[in-house]
Amino acid sequence: MQAQVLEGGFADVPVDASHAFRAVMTAMARPGEIFTISGAQPPAPLSPASGAVLLTLCDPETPLYLAASHDTPKVRDWITFHTGAPFVAAQNAMFAIGAWDDLPLSDFAIGTPEYPDRSATLIVERPTLSNTGATLRGPGIKNQAQLSLPKVQSFQDNAQLFPLGLDFIFTSGDRLAALPRTTKVT
Repeated sequence: MQAQVLEGGFADVPVDASHAFRAVMTAMARPGEIFTISGAQPPAPLSPASGAVLLTLCDPETPLYLAASHDTPKVRDWITFHTGAPFVAAQNAMFAIGAWDDLPLSDFAIGTPEYPDRSATLIVERPTLSNTGATLRGPGIKNQAQLSLPKVQSFQDNAQLFPLGLDFIFTSGDRLAALPRTTKVT
C-alpha cells in the first residue's frame, strides 16, 4: 500500500472529526454561510474541505458515488482506507462527490414520501465560494443570503420537490457552504 494512502486523515480523530461535524451541521443550519474546515489532506482533486466532509460523514455503511472528475485510483484508495465507504452507482448513493458538471443530478435518490431522508447529499467541488450571486431564503436565513451557485434553475427545481429532494454541500479549498432542500433560490 502506498504511504500517501495512509496519510491525510485527521491527526487527532475525535477532536478533528467533532470540529468538522460541527462545521458541516452548522453550514446546513445556516444556508449560504461559508465556513472554514480543516484537518484533512486528501489526494487531488479532493479539496481539504471535501476530504474533511468525507472523513466525517462516510463510513462502511454509507454508499458513495464518485463523479468522473474525482474517480481516480488515489482517491478511491484514500477513501477506502480512511472511511471504508463502498463505491456505488449514482442511484444507490447516500453521498456523492465531484465537480458540478460531472454529477448526474437526475440519477440520485430524492427520498420517498414515507422516507424523505433517504435522499442523496451531493458534495460539490467548486473553484471558488463567495457570498455573491444567487439569493437564498428560507429556514436558517434571517432575511436573505447570497452564494455563488452553478445553474440556479437546478436548485429551484430541487426546492419544488420538498419534502423530497437533494441536499448540497459546496467545497472549495478549506471552505464549505451548504444548501439544504428547504432553501428557496432566486
